[in-house]
Amino acid sequence: MERRLEPLAILFSEYYFYLVGFIEGINKEEEFKNADDPFPTIYRIDRIKKLEVLEERFKIPYANRFEEGEFRKRIQFMYGGKLRKVRFSCQGEALEAVLDRLPTAKVLNEDNGFYVIETEVFGEGIDMWVRSQGERIKDYIVLQNGGKNE
Repeated sequence: MERRLEPLAILFSEYYFYLVGFIEGINKEEEFKNADDPFPTIYRIDRIKKLEVLEERFKIPYANRFEEGEFRKRIQFMYGGKLRKVRFSCQGEALEAVLDRLPTAKVLNEDNGFYVIETEVFGEGIDMWVRSQGERIKDYIVLQNGGKNE
């Protein structure tokens, strides 16, 4: 599969380097599950089979620049996708791990040793992470999916 990218950043996460960029010249309706997704695509660099650097250049206005820090706060396991708001409860002993993993997480309240957490994340990587936490996390719900309430 051939892609033409406007590269934005190279990121390191979870033991791998990733190329983040916008794809040019494709029919998003045919190629993507979420054709209206305004966020960049993520490629694991070690899985790129062939790369050609073109002489063409592009400019991004400063106001539209890629903000790596904000992107990293909301991405789990480098799974892209729509911006989602989720809520769940976690046991008190897992609270620090949750807050470390999810920098946008806010503690809404505490009830009987469980903390209610709300956070914004990109894509479905959070779903995989929540399942990996077992009994320490419960009552997981998606409140908002790409600007739409669930």
